[in-house]
Amino acid sequence: MTITSQAPQPGTTPTGDSAAQRRGLWLGALGVLIFAMTLPMTRLAVGGIDAPQLPPLFVTAGRAAGAGVLSLLWLWLTHAPRPQRHHLVRLLASALGTVVGFPLFLSLALREVPAMHAAVVTGILPLATAAMAAVALRQRASIGFWVCAVAGCALVLAFAAWEGAGSLSRADGWLLLAVLSASAGYVAGASLSATWKAEHVICWVLVLSMPLTVPVAWLAWPVQPASAAAWGGFAYVTVFSMWLGFFAWYRGLALGGTLRVSQVQLVQPFLALLLAVPVLGEPLSGRTLAFSLVVMAVVVVGKRMPVQPVNGKQS
Repeated sequence: MTITSQAPQPGTTPTGDSAAQRRGLWLGALGVLIFAMTLPMTRLAVGGIDAPQLPPLFVTAGRAAGAGVLSLLWLWLTHAPRPQRHHLVRLLASALGTVVGFPLFLSLALREVPAMHAAVVTGILPLATAAMAAVALRQRASIGFWVCAVAGCALVLAFAAWEGAGSLSRADGWLLLAVLSASAGYVAGASLSATWKAEHVICWVLVLSMPLTVPVAWLAWPVQPASAAAWGGFAYVTVFSMWLGFFAWYRGLALGGTLRVSQVQLVQPFLALLLAVPVLGEPLSGRTLAFSLVVMAVVVVGKRMPVQPVNGKQS
């Protein structure tokens, strides 16, 4: 999955330190690689329509419940401060977007379309997150930014329609809902990470979601046997996509600098395409590759367009 930029945390190494920058870039690259594996691993976990594996609802709730248990242990070991009442709305918004919405809609979509298809459509997520932030935080985005946002959306819709012989499929609707859910959740989490350690934010989001995710995972437990590969994919998205990937990514942003390290995430859709070949055996067509590269280019241009908060300082 793609994660929006976070502010450096208090007490971390200054970004002017070249050694810290290099370490931050490596950690950021590791986080991007972990998240790029989310699409093929989720497809492996849920299977296709012709060979279904784990139920999408179980994958959604189970991975969050498992990561919640790990988060409880981490919060206890690090003596993390408890959230206050005024934090709960943003924690809930982040949970609904990143713990429930994104993985559920992604799992439903990947039952019906290849991971490569999903990688192209969700490649617009960084730009969608920036657009969501501009609206939610009442920032003044330039005309160029909104042109790129519209162009990116049009590109993924055109790709989806082309792949669907002229019409959008139900899976494309799930993917677009996944993008909207994730972008809303990331903006809510980002506002909390400005004052909290980002690792504590994701851990509290997961822990506070456990009253929902644990019983749902129990009720949705698969009644049909699934392959070892499907359980392996589920284990990956639980431990890495839902938990450790956030640690590497956020720490990389803090050490290497947000502007520098966040650019690494632009290659995530391309990595997801490449990883789907060895993990799932999906063929990489020239059309899919071309659309992915064009979407990446639009996202790169869009993220360079000025977006200013209401006080006039460029972000």
